[in-house]
Amino acid sequence: MAKILDDISRTFNEYLLLSGLTTKEHIPANVDLSVPISSFRRGEEPAQKLNIPFVSAAMQSVSGSDLATALARRGGAAFIFCSQPIEVQAAMVRQVKEHKAGFVESDSNLPPTASLEDALTLKKVTGHSTIAITENGEQHSKLLGILTSKDYWEFKDDLSRPISEFFTPLEDLVLAKEGVTLTEATELLWKNKKECLPIIDEQGNLASLVFRKDYFDHKSNPDELTDDKKRLFVGAALNTFDYMERAEALIEAGVDSLCFDSSDGYSVWQKDAIAELRKKFGSDITIGGGNVVNEEGFRYLVEEGGADFVKIGIGGGSICITREQKGIGRGQASAVLDVAAARDRYYEEKGIYIPLCSDGGLNNDTHIIMALAMGADFVMMGKYFAMTDESPTPKVTYKGQLYKPYWGEGSSRARNWQRYKQGDGPGMKFEEGVDAYVPCSGPLDKKVNLTISKIKATMCNVGVLNVKELHEQAVLTRISEMTLVEGGTSNVEQLDRIYAERD
Repeated sequence: MAKILDDISRTFNEYLLLSGLTTKEHIPANVDLSVPISSFRRGEEPAQKLNIPFVSAAMQSVSGSDLATALARRGGAAFIFCSQPIEVQAAMVRQVKEHKAGFVESDSNLPPTASLEDALTLKKVTGHSTIAITENGEQHSKLLGILTSKDYWEFKDDLSRPISEFFTPLEDLVLAKEGVTLTEATELLWKNKKECLPIIDEQGNLASLVFRKDYFDHKSNPDELTDDKKRLFVGAALNTFDYMERAEALIEAGVDSLCFDSSDGYSVWQKDAIAELRKKFGSDITIGGGNVVNEEGFRYLVEEGGADFVKIGIGGGSICITREQKGIGRGQASAVLDVAAARDRYYEEKGIYIPLCSDGGLNNDTHIIMALAMGADFVMMGKYFAMTDESPTPKVTYKGQLYKPYWGEGSSRARNWQRYKQGDGPGMKFEEGVDAYVPCSGPLDKKVNLTISKIKATMCNVGVLNVKELHEQAVLTRISEMTLVEGGTSNVEQLDRIYAERD
């Protein structure tokens, strides 16, 4: 006879947080949202942290290089999807890593013999108006000068003429040598009233560029997440087929964290893959496992495989239909509570803390707060980020509203059959995800800033100043259907509804 758990499979909607004592120190400015993403021993600090508890899902319609860059600048991390050729995924990681915190590797370079028309063509391709003029037009060759849009008039000058007649030569540039700090570089820009500062090595080769606008970007993003070389932080996903070859390429590209992308991670394939990667690369790379929904799955990946963090959730994503198709899964609140309790027991036994990621079932900002309160260290989101301007899909207009395409990795469109165990041969026998559209929500930073404001305000209400305190002090209560009704608006006519009906 099948074993039946006494507990009901519950969702985040079924809980509310009770407020705690808010003192004068409990203000949003004092709240620290940094969380570990790598395992660590009692009394030690984690090797890697997120500055905000957000990571983006390893999905084709979510985690491209643009979104990864934008999210790292805000303090979180993207996991570049693995349902693509290895070399393409590695190139996307490399593209994010080229964004050093203030030091940018030039992707707009030309030799002095190129024409002004060549420069305009390159500007249209890259979107950058600053072009480094190097000896052979390569990224890191000898710097000869800089061409900007201030050096020519597009509709007046002869576009067939060589750019050697237009660019600002080396002797007229303000330069800095490699090894200069960002503070020193910024000071040079400010004192000399310049927009761009080229950084050269001892041989005079172009190393990087520092831009005035990046200084303001950095000041606008104080939580920017970087590695020890001040390059933006980025993660990438693996499958259990070509994981060794893929991991080698991603690590060479500079990836900071790896994570297996699977609808069900409680498997010998994933355990073996994590163990083999751990044996080859040691503790130099963070490896996440999952997804799981109970203590057994958590302990299997941690104790047998050596996972650094574990993702929780099966079938709770907005475009995931695994529960409908296969009857596999668990309410996300129940899964997080169960695995978080297992994590705490493991920490007491072994003295090793394993960060947890809640993946799926997050339909609004309140659900994110609940996931963190229930024991998750950070959350992984797909739809949330798919709606932003920076996600890799094009905007589509329908009935005057902007939308973005959004599809699951288990849909036919993703062609990601390696993620699922549906038969012996290649190909997908049935779908476990859908193909849909989501409303466009605008820039990522504005959306994240609003959510972070809500999280910090809630934590102040609870009387805590960091996520660890939230785990330890949060008090939750289950609610009834009538509590849900009571918590909404009632007996009033909302203005937006009145205006909509009038129009």
